[in-house]
Amino acid sequence: MKKILSFTAMIVLMVSLLSACSGEGDTSTSTSDKKVIVGAKNYTEQFVLSKILAIYLKENGYEVEEKNNMASQVVRQAIENEQVDLYWEYTGTSLVNYNKLDPLSDSVAAYEKVKEVDKEKGIMWLNPSSLNNTYTLMMREEKATELGIKSISDLAAYLNNGNELSLGADAEFATRPDGIKGVEKAYGFEFGSSNIKKMDVGLFYQALRDGQVDVSTGFSTDSRIKAFQLINLEDDKSFFPAYNAGITVHEKTLEKYPELEELLKPLAEKINTETMTDLNYQVDIDEKSETEVARTWLTENGLIKE
Repeated sequence: MKKILSFTAMIVLMVSLLSACSGEGDTSTSTSDKKVIVGAKNYTEQFVLSKILAIYLKENGYEVEEKNNMASQVVRQAIENEQVDLYWEYTGTSLVNYNKLDPLSDSVAAYEKVKEVDKEKGIMWLNPSSLNNTYTLMMREEKATELGIKSISDLAAYLNNGNELSLGADAEFATRPDGIKGVEKAYGFEFGSSNIKKMDVGLFYQALRDGQVDVSTGFSTDSRIKAFQLINLEDDKSFFPAYNAGITVHEKTLEKYPELEELLKPLAEKINTETMTDLNYQVDIDEKSETEVARTWLTENGLIKE
């Protein structure tokens, strides 16, 4: 009998140890009765944002389960089906991909519209952030400074003054009405077909860094912008669609924990495009873990204690 009890005790101990080692940050060890599931898509920025959200919630008394590495449509379906309680989404993604609406370039208008249409599906948008992971035109910082170009209007003025610059863009974006053709029309200039070098999306940043092109399309929070000393030209006419990040919560979760809206407000207030680019850089280039980067950011911004 003693042997049976000893064996049983050993099994219980082993199960407990395995549970404690089941993965970094997947589930909080809190015994709180407030429990939520945080979702994330399958790329660096989403991993970092998810960790920021999860750690912050844990520090504020919630038990958190993390479901990461999901495709965009999958995580959206998960929150609609109540398999995920909350996650960071982008206004433009929801408008265009999920709701099949036209994109909006005005950040406030995009937020108000997506908040309205998603509410009908039980998805609530909390406070918007100024983090806008949208399309961008980039230049090498040194070159842009030399030519006095800070915005797309500056670029247009330079080219309309008889100068030429080469552009790197993928074949589709080079011809789409909401791509380069649209930018040229909105700002009143042309690169000229002979100055447009078509290339795969992944080659933009390196081609710009190496001087193979003078200007390139890209995405505004990519870590290579900082790594390669590039800059985003200001879209001063707001041509590109808004893709501002915001925390989305299922309506039943918000009904259960109404304090979430006020609690999570500081996250949206403090995160922005420049900050996100730096956080992505720390993970992609400096090879820090998402957990370390998220916790450090939260601590430095006074959102959690050390």
